This record gives sequence, structure tokens and C-alpha cells, in this order.
Amino acid sequence: MIDFKNEIANELKKVTSIEGIEDFIEIPSNKEMGDYSLPCFKLAKTLKKAPQMIANELKEKITLDENIISKVEVVNGYLNFYINTTAVIKTVFDEINEKKEMYGSSKIGEGKNIVLDYSSPNIAKPFHIGHLRTTLIGGALYKIYEYLGYKSIGINHLGDYGTQFGKMIEAYKMWGNEYDLTEDPINKMVDMYVRINDLCKKDEDVLNRCRENFKLLENGDKYCTDLWNKFKDLSMKEFNKIYDVLDVKFDSYNGEAFYADKTDEIIDILTKKGKITESQGAKVVDLEDVGINTPCIIQKANGSTIYATRDLAAILYRARTYDFYKCLYVVAYEQNLHFKQIFAVARYLVDEKYVKGLEHVAFGMVSLPSGKMSTRLGNVVKIEDLLNETIEKAKEIINEKNPDLEDKDEVAKKVGIGAIIFNTLSTSNIKDQIFDWNTALNFNGETGPYLQYMYVRTNSVLEKVGNVPDLKDVDISVLSDDASVKLVKELYDFNNIIKQSAEKNEPYIISRYLINVAKLFSTFYNENKIITDDKRIQNARAYLTYCVNIVLKSGAGLLGIQMPNKM
Repeated sequence: MIDFKNEIANELKKVTSIEGIEDFIEIPSNKEMGDYSLPCFKLAKTLKKAPQMIANELKEKITLDENIISKVEVVNGYLNFYINTTAVIKTVFDEINEKKEMYGSSKIGEGKNIVLDYSSPNIAKPFHIGHLRTTLIGGALYKIYEYLGYKSIGINHLGDYGTQFGKMIEAYKMWGNEYDLTEDPINKMVDMYVRINDLCKKDEDVLNRCRENFKLLENGDKYCTDLWNKFKDLSMKEFNKIYDVLDVKFDSYNGEAFYADKTDEIIDILTKKGKITESQGAKVVDLEDVGINTPCIIQKANGSTIYATRDLAAILYRARTYDFYKCLYVVAYEQNLHFKQIFAVARYLVDEKYVKGLEHVAFGMVSLPSGKMSTRLGNVVKIEDLLNETIEKAKEIINEKNPDLEDKDEVAKKVGIGAIIFNTLSTSNIKDQIFDWNTALNFNGETGPYLQYMYVRTNSVLEKVGNVPDLKDVDISVLSDDASVKLVKELYDFNNIIKQSAEKNEPYIISRYLINVAKLFSTFYNENKIITDDKRIQNARAYLTYCVNIVLKSGAGLLGIQMPNKM
């Protein structure tokens, strides 16, 4: 595949001797200003000349193959490059013909491990809407990195440790025979927890028994451990139903409990390095040297560790076990200080290369419009209920639009779940979101259903054509109209978009790109008759439709969205 940006950069290096000049080359937002642009004001300080003069001189000096770059223009200190239309169409068609559904993938990450810590619900508690963004962002990043050749390692750092489990054990001892945990186990465990919590507030003896249970659990008592495993297994069975529906997977379920016996080593290393100080009986690490005024507590005054200590143990374990290139924590922005602290302490525990790879992928909150579902669910909106209700609403819309459609239930499931995923991944991570059915399920807006609808339209075209034309029978010269050229140039950018998404850990970059592809295909479809008696024209336009089909399906798949064949 021709790398047009690289071709431009190589020529510029020859005449400027500026290493890294490719980093200055941009893709203009206004396509009238070229396909690539060099803002020469960025070179003014180095070359000690005015941007306009630099642009004019570079235009005169560089020699570019007209079969690759058709035109170079100077506009207000910008050097603008226009890629050869024939070259870009040939490049895209050849690459898709070779790679098919793997178009846009690469091997840039080969030999590098990416650890992703995401979802991480508390066991014995509902999987609620607050877990939606971490689960979907993490799940998408897992797929995106894999597509670029990295080895993704998904970790579900379960909330499975703490005194609440001592309470759960006591509740089961007292009332276990009242609950059949084979049906609706999480709600029943929540009910037990609420009851024991209320009792602990009234009865100190019960609270002490709960504390004793947790000590027994920490020490490996068989009864307590078996019961804890039962709570965990029941929870995971329910959680996995949701993960299966959302197409999210994990390679490890090592939660907080897994690191409980690994915290002594953390305290030992920090003590030997002289980094531990005492503060009101607690052991802390001072971080003022890196501008963090709040010390990181490593051990409380009563001798117990906190989740920061267990997170530090996790960093050490992951560095040793996975030799990670990056370790990403997909966790809400409220935890910003926590991650600044543990990343700062990590420099005393692991090599610098691992510290550089630690990254907090922060995100904003997701909520529903006020009043929605509240009468039935109270303050906690369970993801299972959100999924079911969205699928039902999708089914109502499909019944209205296409009552004779086959496999309506399956299509409604793909449309409903796709709507939730796209809505969640359609804006920058850090922005707060409101999930609104009227917006998310709009077939005409910038939504998941719109993407799926445009994909279905490409299927319909290809079905009418009869088969995807053989590339050797495609005459690309007939694709000279503006709509065709713009569409092909957008398809060319797919790999670059995936790389950007990984570099910034922002799946929404792919979401926005797919909407652009869908819109450009809509324009192409409306302006060009695809099924025609002229087989040269039909083959070329049908092949371009096939390319769009591939990109929409592959791109949506990276987000976790499944495409229906009809809708």
C-alpha cells in the first residue's frame, strides 16, 4: 500500500535535512486545501525564514512522482499536496482485494503486550450503568490494539476483597436457608447485604463477627473461602451473560483478592529504599518531588493495607508476568489522583520502561434522562435492563419500518446493542454522557442504527449485482466523479484512523470516521447509478460499494458492533 505521507516526507527530508519532518505534515480539515499539508511556520525558527518563503522554496526544490502526487500548491505559508486520484483508488482496491476483512490492520505492535484493566465490577452487586463505559471502552481498545498487531491482555480486576465479604458470610450463616441463589442470585445477595449492614449498625456483636469472618477468609478458612468462591462464581455467571451480549472478553479475572498476599513485598521494597515515612501511625510515601501534595497511603495505622497497595502489587505482578509495553487503566476520572499517586510510587518498584507504559484512560459519567426506568429500578440502572429495554424499542421500530423482515428478534438485538455501544463510543472518553433512546435509535442520525442501515444498503447493492466483481475486471478510470473520489480517499485513511485511535486510546475516533464513510457512501449512492447496462461502470461502482461494505463491517467490529445483513 502506498504511504502517501511517507512519500512526501522522504522528499522533504532530502531538501531540508530536518529529521522528523513527517510529524509536521497534517491532513487539512478543508479538503480544498489538499490531501496533506505542511504548515511552514513550524519550520520558520529552524530555517530562519518567513513561512511563505519556505513554502515557495520547498515547492521549487522537491521532486515528486506525478503518478503519486498530482499537484503541489503554496497557500499563505502552507505547502499543500494533492494525491493522484488513480494511485489512491488503485492502492485501496489492491489492498482490500488482498486483505479483505483485515483491511486497515497492521503489524506495528508485533511483539508488544498491552495490558488493559477494565470493567471490574464488585461481586455480589448488580452490574449497573456506571460500569458501561469502562466495559465498552476497554473492550474496544482490546480489539483495536489486536488489529494493529499488539497482544492484548484484558484484565477484569474484580472488586472481590474487603470487610463487606465478612458481612456477606455472616448474612449467609444467619439467613442462607431463606434464599435460593440458583435464581436471580445477585439481587438476593444484595438483599442479604442490606439486611446484615442494617443489623451491624444496631448490634456491635454482629459487626465483630463479620470482622472475624473476614480475618478467617484472609487466613484461608475453608468454610469462608468456599462461600466466597460461591458468591464469586454466581456473580461471574451473571456478569458473563452481559459480556457475551456486548462482545467483551477478558484473559484474567484476578481481582483485589489475588493481590492481598502480595502487598508485604511492596512494603518491604519501599522500606528498603527508604521511601516509607510515618504519618499519624500510617505508612505513607511522600510524592511532593513530583508535584503531588497528597502522600500515598501504603498501610493504615491499624496495620491493614488499602486498595492502593494492592494496585501497586498488581503493577509489579503485571510487569513480571506480561512484560507490558503499555498497561492501561480504563477507570472514571474521579480516580485521577489515585492513579497519579500509584504511578508515581511505581517508579520505586519497576523499571522505567514499565512506568512509562502506565496510563490512566479516564472517562466521564453515563446517565439516563431523568425519570427513565426509575420507577422500576430505583437509583440503580442495571445494564441488563438497559439492554433488554433498548432491544425491545429497536424491535418496535423494526416492526414499524419493515414488518415482514425475517429474524426480527436477531436483528433487533444487533440494532439495540449496536445503538448502546455506538452511543457510548461516539464521543471523547472524558465527556459525560446521557443515554437517550430517541437519539441512540435514530436511523437517520449519527448513530449505530444509521451505520448498520448503510451497511445493509451496501449488501443490497451487492446482492442485486449478483457477485463482487473480480478486481481484474474493474476499470478504475470511470471513478472520476467527485463523490467517488472523496469516498475512496476516506477509505484510504482507515489504517491511519485506527492508529490514531490507539495512540490516543479514543475509540470515538473510529466511530466518527465510520459516520463519515457512511455519509460519503450515501452521497455516492444518490449521485451514481450503480446497477447499469454499462458493465465497466457497474463493476467499478460495485467494487467501491464492496470496499465500503468491508470498512463499515470491520470498523464496527472493532467497536464491538455486529452488522445485520438486512433490516
